[in-house]
Amino acid sequence: MTKPHSTFLFLHGQLLPEQTKPKATRLLRRRFAQRRRHSNGSILAAFSSHSLPHHLVRIMEIKQLSFAADSPPLSVIAAVKLAGISLRTDASGSAPTFHFSTGPPLSVTVVAKLAIISLRTDPSGCNPTFHFSNGLKLHGTNVLLRYIGRVSNLYGQNAYESGEIDEWLEYVLVFSSGSEFENACNYVDKYLEKRTVVVGQCLSIADIAIWSALAGTGQRWESLRKSKKYQNLVRWFNSVSTEYSDSLNEVTSMYVGKRGVGKPVAAKSKEQQGVQQSKSVNADVSEKGKAGSRQSFEVDLPDAEIGKVRLRFAPEPSGYLHIGHSKAALLNQYFAQRYQGQLIVRFDDTNPAKESNEFVDNLLKDIETLGIKYEEVTYTSDYFPDLMEMAENLIQQGKAYVDDTPREQMQKERMDGIESKCRSNSVEENMKLWKEMILGSERGVQCCLRGKLDMQDPNKSLRDPVYYRCNPLPHHRIGSKYKLYPTYDFACPFVDAKEGITHALRSSEYHDRNAQYHRIQEDMGVKKVHIYEFSRLNMVYTLLSKRKLLWFVQNGKVDGWDDPRFPTVQGIVRRGLKVEALIQFILEQGASKNLNLMEWDKLWTINKKIIDPVCPRHTAVIEERRVLLTLTNGPDEPFIRIMPRHKKYEGAGEKATTYTKRIWIDQADAVSISVDEEITLMDWGNAIVKEISRDPDGNVAQLTGILHLEGSVKTTKLKLTWLPETNELVNLTLMGFDYLITKKKLEEGEDFLDVLNPCTKIETPAVGDSNMRNLKRGDVLQLERKGYYICDVPFTRPSKPVVLFAIPDGRQQTFLK
Repeated sequence: MTKPHSTFLFLHGQLLPEQTKPKATRLLRRRFAQRRRHSNGSILAAFSSHSLPHHLVRIMEIKQLSFAADSPPLSVIAAVKLAGISLRTDASGSAPTFHFSTGPPLSVTVVAKLAIISLRTDPSGCNPTFHFSNGLKLHGTNVLLRYIGRVSNLYGQNAYESGEIDEWLEYVLVFSSGSEFENACNYVDKYLEKRTVVVGQCLSIADIAIWSALAGTGQRWESLRKSKKYQNLVRWFNSVSTEYSDSLNEVTSMYVGKRGVGKPVAAKSKEQQGVQQSKSVNADVSEKGKAGSRQSFEVDLPDAEIGKVRLRFAPEPSGYLHIGHSKAALLNQYFAQRYQGQLIVRFDDTNPAKESNEFVDNLLKDIETLGIKYEEVTYTSDYFPDLMEMAENLIQQGKAYVDDTPREQMQKERMDGIESKCRSNSVEENMKLWKEMILGSERGVQCCLRGKLDMQDPNKSLRDPVYYRCNPLPHHRIGSKYKLYPTYDFACPFVDAKEGITHALRSSEYHDRNAQYHRIQEDMGVKKVHIYEFSRLNMVYTLLSKRKLLWFVQNGKVDGWDDPRFPTVQGIVRRGLKVEALIQFILEQGASKNLNLMEWDKLWTINKKIIDPVCPRHTAVIEERRVLLTLTNGPDEPFIRIMPRHKKYEGAGEKATTYTKRIWIDQADAVSISVDEEITLMDWGNAIVKEISRDPDGNVAQLTGILHLEGSVKTTKLKLTWLPETNELVNLTLMGFDYLITKKKLEEGEDFLDVLNPCTKIETPAVGDSNMRNLKRGDVLQLERKGYYICDVPFTRPSKPVVLFAIPDGRQQTFLK
């Protein structure tokens, strides 16, 4: 496998050797001056590698990194590690190394660690320096970071983002000024309020530099981190730390002590300092670490070369993207990025009976939701003329034949290894029947085209599979032009080769058909495409078959493909799942080939960790038999206090809480109260209940008590949520959902209709605080003491309730239980 190459002076990916540097600099300055008048001022507009002399271009490999041992460049080492850059063995056969004289800048250290590069002292070192295989060098932490960013796609997605990253690299220096450290933390904390990464939508060297600046201060940052003073900054820091835990933990343990970066180095031996990394893109999947580790994907594509990998995510447009497809999509993207290759989206639209433009549009929407970056969108139907020509070629070569055997009989013959009577038809007879199929004539629709492979092969997929079938239905893209369509088994190996796909990722359920895939490519005479298998993601109590999901839609058992009970991307996002949680959950499964039956609770637990630190808090009281508590010494006139919507996260904003003499509480809370019991009213204080009135059925109808605000909340057993008695309360409908089936896993041959869940949705009327009038669709919130919810229908008028969907938190099995 080819490893990533590291180059020196880049101009749109090209490299300038040392001896040509002055000449090239003059050339570039002259061109820049000429072009700046005609451009938007971007330096990139002045640089065109296509017009550089050919002798200026040359690829070099990084051989070493040197730096001072008492100031390890942590950000550079982390960036190298994250970028997957590794150094080759030098001429003496020793391990690839970073050299440092007395300790590396922490940022460089982090990059290197994430790139799997070992470290070694170099008495002559000072500034962090890249040593290239031909003797050239690059100096300085930010120079090295920018270099790594350019060669590993960590430098933004466009020129503007690169400019933003440059600004942050300069700003990071503020963290090293002791008196300004907390001011810098405060500034970045506010900046990250509505961001998950520092620049754009992807991790960049700006994230690595800031992370390293914080981690490099040792105990100072850890103290602030535990104090939760900077919630956004801590959230971001924890996210990066968790995502790349194995590599970053190793870097900090090696180079960061309680007093900061570089301190533990002296305490370690040379051998410990020169720890050599065995993990790389070649690490075995069996070594995958704990849940949450990115290492779980550290497996190889066969014969993959950096920069030459081309992958495809190829859904059939016969339904919406579900959680199982998400794994395939994200796995393709992972390998495309890891090998610096390309990913395309191809719609395998070969069955007009099931497909529609609605599914195409929504699949693209779901792919965008997952953050999948692709080169282009193609369709198998674009290649129908080529597929027809290939089919005719195979007929002419005697590698395919037209068969009019009835389908049921054909299936039985394939199982029993019995050759069809049509298998020995002449080429002329086959071509005659093939033309009837093209016309869709009465005779033609009785036939199909089969490959002539091997009817005796133990692998039944090789027993003359069907290549083409007649279908009179119009195609959603090309109308009624064709009366016959290729099967997936025939089209996929052809189009994969045609589009230059190097590796086809397929779930292990296709394992028996891999031999068929390669045999068909062999018969076609096209380039072989490598197959990489991964395990299909299965969830408990969940159906992922699009045919079965379609049954629920068509029979009105759900409200559509985006129903919150569905395992579709749109369904689970509508139910309150954050895409970040879904991505983290799927990446934790890795590229293992072992079959997975996963619990939903694990996914919802990840989701809770994302939403809990930031989602606002509100109050609701269940409508049924809600109880009025009269506080005899309460305020005669209502008053309002402005309070934070989240006590530990200022970014959630503020809310107005009204205090009145009469307040509402839940019936379930009221029945727990005893006469003369002191209770705590949350966000107000203590009260003592003096009287309890009940209705004829024994339900609590009314309570009377007195405020006891001087009482200690530590001594009360009950801490209750409440709402004021005002006409400003918002009507709510709280929606809870359960699984669509009652069995964890269907056995082979078991009918899902036999295990349908008769009750999968419960609506609970409630009232909520007046601030909930401002909720927007998709807003996530926590109803105090009730759980997490997402707003599905916001407030429009008092008579129409706000609809909130309950978000599982990973603790309860189902809301109905």
